[in-house]
Amino acid sequence: MATYKRQRYLFMTLDPVHIGTGGYRLGRVDNSIVREPGTHIPKIPGTSLHGAARSYAAQLYETPEAAGQSQDKVADPDKNPVCYTFGYIKKNQNGDETKAYSGVVNIFDAQVVLFPVYSMAGPIWVSTLNRMREASFDVKDKEKKELSETWGVGAAVLTWERTDPLNLGWLMVGVAKDQTTVEAQAQWQNEPRWKNIKDKVAIVNDTLFSHIVNSNLEVRTSVAIDPERGAAEDKALFTYEALPRATFLTAEVVQDDYRDAWPLGEDAQSKTEKGNVLPGNAKWSGPLDVVKNGLQMIEWLGVGGMGTRGFGRIAIIGDPLRVEYGNDLQNQKTSQKVRS
Repeated sequence: MATYKRQRYLFMTLDPVHIGTGGYRLGRVDNSIVREPGTHIPKIPGTSLHGAARSYAAQLYETPEAAGQSQDKVADPDKNPVCYTFGYIKKNQNGDETKAYSGVVNIFDAQVVLFPVYSMAGPIWVSTLNRMREASFDVKDKEKKELSETWGVGAAVLTWERTDPLNLGWLMVGVAKDQTTVEAQAQWQNEPRWKNIKDKVAIVNDTLFSHIVNSNLEVRTSVAIDPERGAAEDKALFTYEALPRATFLTAEVVQDDYRDAWPLGEDAQSKTEKGNVLPGNAKWSGPLDVVKNGLQMIEWLGVGGMGTRGFGRIAIIGDPLRVEYGNDLQNQKTSQKVRS
């Protein structure tokens, strides 16, 4: 029987992250980043995370030939955990027949959940009630009850005490009388990066969030270099935008192990293809472990464009939340009965 499991990751950008749209656009900058069509809020596409995780996992397993668009150089892809996890395309020796599998994991887009903004009170991380709850955060009022969105469009609910209006970048908002508390899941709440910001969170209305995010993105100006002279090229100045450092995002990974034929035995789960110990004493007991170790390398090598200019590193906060199919449905039914 196929095994269905889901993981929810919490990420924090260590550097600005630029996932470009692939061309020049008319607007505030020349090179814009990928956004959600409905909300116009930037995101990191699952394709970018998928490609980076696969490439880095292949390097960790010491089979770089398992990365890329073709796995013709992999002797037996069905026995390679990277190919098993992410899929493969392989031609036979004559080149007249192609064998392909799509892989057993789905990596979805990373959505912005907490966005850093400059204010008179110092750096603040802005979010919305819906985004926090979708990301599995527990948002409550002073009486430890679930927070209700009753404060209006022009105000924000804070996790610290304040009565004066507050600027979120260029935008001045009122401060709601209600004060909130934001609690992370047990897998995240002891992480220093989360503990440093949990008392600096501002919850705003959904209609304001897109304006706050898009007006506080990092924008840089660069110039193209003439390869022959090694100097700046004339009239080649361009601008580009990026998600700023310390942005928190959340993404899900789903394991759809329809093949149910994990190739690594117990003895081989902690070793590379060449028999060496996996870095960090990692143990690949299934496809989700391969994905996790690949994603962890993004903290070192980055994702997206402008990597040689100091862009792209993302860190995993704590451990991912894990749910097996069926258990989440049962938990939902139980919580609904308790509320009713």
